[in-house]
Amino acid sequence: MNINMTLIGELIAFVVFVIFCMKFVWPPIMTAIEDRQKTIADGLAASDRAAKDLELAQEKATAQLKDAKSQAAGIIEAAKKRETQIVEEATVKAQAEKAKILAAGHAEIETERNQAKEELRQQVAVLAVAGAEKILERSIDAAAHSDILDKLVAEL
Repeated sequence: MNINMTLIGELIAFVVFVIFCMKFVWPPIMTAIEDRQKTIADGLAASDRAAKDLELAQEKATAQLKDAKSQAAGIIEAAKKRETQIVEEATVKAQAEKAKILAAGHAEIETERNQAKEELRQQVAVLAVAGAEKILERSIDAAAHSDILDKLVAEL
């Protein structure tokens, strides 16, 4: 056997084997590799999208938290204002009630003072009549001398 013939035979077998592999074995392997690359690329893209979505969700949550805090601060401020308003209204009502009670007390005192003056006038009139009786040593008829008594009460 000749080395050249063996080498040519091996070369022909190798070329047939390479052509067979390129025609029947290589395309399915390349398709599988391309599919795998596409799947990996899609997974990486989805991972990037998920990371961006997570970042957006975190930003949105932070913004909502800020909004909630500002709303809570606004509600607290409104409650404090309302509290101050209620206290002021209660103070005004209390002052009005105080003035009303004082006015009623003054009116009652004035009425009692006038009644006391009137009672005192009547007692003075009785004492004046009694004194006049003693001075004159006779009886004075209150019905007969009512005009004199009225003048005396009016002077007092």
